[in-house]
Amino acid sequence: MILLAALSTNALLVIFFCGSVKGFTSHAVGYSPTNVLLWHQTKRSSLTSSALSSSSTDGYGSSSSTGVPTLEDLDDAKARLVRTCGRSSPKPSLSEIQGLVEELETMAEQLSVGQASSISGLLNGEWELLYSPEDATRSSPFFWAFRKALPDSADQIFGITDAIPAPIKEIGPAFQQIEISTNSQTGRFVSRVKVATLGGLATSIMTTRASIVGIVGLDGIRIKIDTTKPEDSTVVKTLLGPLGDVVSENIPPFPSGEALERIMPGSSEVILKTTFCDEGLRISRDGDRLEDIYVWRRREFASFDFL
Repeated sequence: MILLAALSTNALLVIFFCGSVKGFTSHAVGYSPTNVLLWHQTKRSSLTSSALSSSSTDGYGSSSSTGVPTLEDLDDAKARLVRTCGRSSPKPSLSEIQGLVEELETMAEQLSVGQASSISGLLNGEWELLYSPEDATRSSPFFWAFRKALPDSADQIFGITDAIPAPIKEIGPAFQQIEISTNSQTGRFVSRVKVATLGGLATSIMTTRASIVGIVGLDGIRIKIDTTKPEDSTVVKTLLGPLGDVVSENIPPFPSGEALERIMPGSSEVILKTTFCDEGLRISRDGDRLEDIYVWRRREFASFDFL
């Protein structure tokens, strides 16, 4: 386990715990994506008709007499946010992203779009990270829980790994899979972040698996960390040849949730607060650090083959 963990710099955190004490299919339950999409489309159609009938619009699509934004305004705001998240030179600052997110969320709240994420059903599916205020590994709830367990030293530990420059260490892409039943308010959560070291010679997918154990208000879900494991290690495959896949699949994951609880009881549970979530875009935050914003783009909806 320690050998696998050493294959990536961020896995040093997993090793620390030891000393201290290709795609996948979603099977979300509790709602039909067709019904949810129809509800949003009906809601949008009603809002647009109301805005158009109440007053004329200016050149930007906003109501000139009431100042109420239109759905076209909201789409433009989302497009601006996505473009800015993808900008490489210069990279967007947190304050810039915060401004764009505030603009989008204000419009969305006025239009009743993307709200009540914990019960709307739209969280379900696979998501790709577009923006993280820190290293992309920090989008994983494991690192939120790690910070709760070690509040005085977590940032220092993060700083050591973050300081390793490219191409020695490269992070990304990052993906999340969310499966939650709005009936039972429980489900599963998987975070995957690709970590490459030594100029890409050694790569692995740092995978954290967690349980969704409840909802918090209209826009939060409570996540309990279960395990963490570096998967699909190229070093293991290279060293062991045809046996590499078998060995990698059968090595047990590290019980990171249990280790967190030993360090500080209750630290293995974190809140994912999602302040906007529609058919294509999600804006989420660590419930303990609301100033940090993570922007996600949907890759696919949940699978409902079991219905």
